[in-house]
Amino acid sequence: MGERVVVAMSGGVDSSVAAALLVDQGYEVVGVMLRLWSEPGDGCDPLRPASDNRCCTLEAMHVARSVAERLGIPFYVVNAEERFKAAVVEMFIREYSSGRTPNPCLTCNREVRFGYLLSYARRLGARYLATGHYARVRQGPDGRFQLWRGVDRAKDQSYVLSVLGQEQLQQVLFPVGERTKGEVRELAAARGLPAATRRESQDLCFVADGDYRRFLRHWAPEAIRAGPILDRQGRLLGTHRGLPFYTIGQREGLGVAAGHPLYVLALDVERNALIVGRGEELEHNWLRTGRVNWIAGEPPVGPLHVGVQIRYRAMPAPATVWPLPDGGARVRFAGAVRAITPGQAAVFYEGDRCLGGGVIEESGRDAEQSG
Repeated sequence: MGERVVVAMSGGVDSSVAAALLVDQGYEVVGVMLRLWSEPGDGCDPLRPASDNRCCTLEAMHVARSVAERLGIPFYVVNAEERFKAAVVEMFIREYSSGRTPNPCLTCNREVRFGYLLSYARRLGARYLATGHYARVRQGPDGRFQLWRGVDRAKDQSYVLSVLGQEQLQQVLFPVGERTKGEVRELAAARGLPAATRRESQDLCFVADGDYRRFLRHWAPEAIRAGPILDRQGRLLGTHRGLPFYTIGQREGLGVAAGHPLYVLALDVERNALIVGRGEELEHNWLRTGRVNWIAGEPPVGPLHVGVQIRYRAMPAPATVWPLPDGGARVRFAGAVRAITPGQAAVFYEGDRCLGGGVIEESGRDAEQSG
């Protein structure tokens, strides 16, 4: 029997095939599903059970257990509800209440999947934790571990894995990272795995109906206050329903008319004001991040010329990155970039290699480029 590997199973096709590939490679595989927090029954559906997080529904547990039985591996369900709620859900509410637009998957990967679950795997005596993420890990000539995009660029998940460091990367495996989604589904069908035709998992798994506005209205009512809609000159154009209901770049649902399209430019929490303007006003050429997670373990000595991805499915834009003394980074783009959003991550790439990233704090537009 080979080295022990814990596979994070969700009942989905990716983690199911990851487990199958590791069994084929001779590892001692243990399947584990995390039970994550979800809303208690409320006005949305008073009969819905509290355990019905969309990443770990009873159906998903049944499918994951069936896959494990078919592969001949043990399967366990681990309760991580409290950890998930404290780390991910409360962050989500806090960030939206502060006028920012967070990506909860980044926090979940750092604190829950590759924090809590990785520690659990080690306690089980496992050498590795494996997941169904589309990404690759390599070891460079200097011995350091590197994170690379998955072969299937359309499914690549390195952006949400940019929070990982050397300690995690030397203990994780991404078995489907070298394959396309189509190949993964074919493998699942060929093995007769029950997950072969299941739908993709949802990012906002803890929001019962997928409506984050309804969720915030219920869980953070104090943050939902109507206020003025202003242009950059301070002219009053209308009234918004609550800042957490809007995000940078939004055009639909503003409820104001100006003779030309209006977009959300900023959320002014101090004044509880929604700032709107023309589309070209969304185009910025610099941003600043909070503390950067450098995957190599330390920041570069000088500026880097890289591609910077400002949201999960955005194309990377060419830019120069300067590490800052406070651990953050200043990014200057070669051209204008649209709708840079505080709370999202700016992730740095050298080709297909992910160097790390940090949460966007602010952005702006200088009259002239320099640097």
